[in-house]
Amino acid sequence: FVSAILIALVLTPLGIEANGARRWLNLGLSVQPAEIAKLCMILFLASFICKMGKGIRTGRGFWLVLMIPVPICLMVWKITNNMSSAIIIFGIALLMLFVASPDYKRFVLMGAAGVAAVAALVFAIIQMEHRGGRILAWLNPEAYASGTGFQTLQALYAIGSGGIFGKGLGQSMQKLGFLPEAQNDMIFSIICEELGLFGGIAVILLFVLLIWRFMVIANNASDLFGALLVVGVMGHIAIQVILNIAVVTNTIPNTGISLPFISYGGTSILFLMIEMGIALGVSSRIRFEE
Repeated sequence: FVSAILIALVLTPLGIEANGARRWLNLGLSVQPAEIAKLCMILFLASFICKMGKGIRTGRGFWLVLMIPVPICLMVWKITNNMSSAIIIFGIALLMLFVASPDYKRFVLMGAAGVAAVAALVFAIIQMEHRGGRILAWLNPEAYASGTGFQTLQALYAIGSGGIFGKGLGQSMQKLGFLPEAQNDMIFSIICEELGLFGGIAVILLFVLLIWRFMVIANNASDLFGALLVVGVMGHIAIQVILNIAVVTNTIPNTGISLPFISYGGTSILFLMIEMGIALGVSSRIRFEE
């Protein structure tokens, strides 16, 4: 409820607009409500699923948990025009539900339906001026080199020019005004330009190691609540890493996702560190048999 109120406040004079997007609040410092919503969703769902107990095994309990994040996702999408954060919030809820629910058949059916829905959605929003342009630029960035495909092309140029071992730390040319938002959404392309394929793979492996450690903590947590908290944090970071790298390499359309712990940002870094603190708190309560 707190996150919903903060998202709604974006429409008031407290809302801040930057780069054509109204996604921040001026509360003495700039705060992005969508980042708060991610943390609140993790905390709420972990508590709610634990209270449900075996009720999660029923169809009613399953769909109830799945529908909880929908209003927040719609608010993030429609009010702040931030579809990427809405996808992340729903993805976090879906992963936590997957871990808590023993019936995987529903997820297989949902996956098949989701693929069909995404395919239909892509064809539908191609007709939309804003996101349709992004999809067309994704399919053929060279045809939109002076418009929506410019950022994607510059990112690909940066990755390609880095080669195997890169140009050297701090020697990027693309970040000197050629690549928009190089310090935010497209930071991975600069890493690849300066440190090459070797540096890009090294960063990916570091994230893989972090996610693996989350899995170890969740598997050995002292209770279900702690395990779900860690799963939620793991889902947040994993989904965001996958989406960011996929965008930079033009695997999916541009969605404006930051790379955790590396991209420049205030609210994002703050709440990621809070989530890391939660995971470490769960880890500290693990007692292994000697």
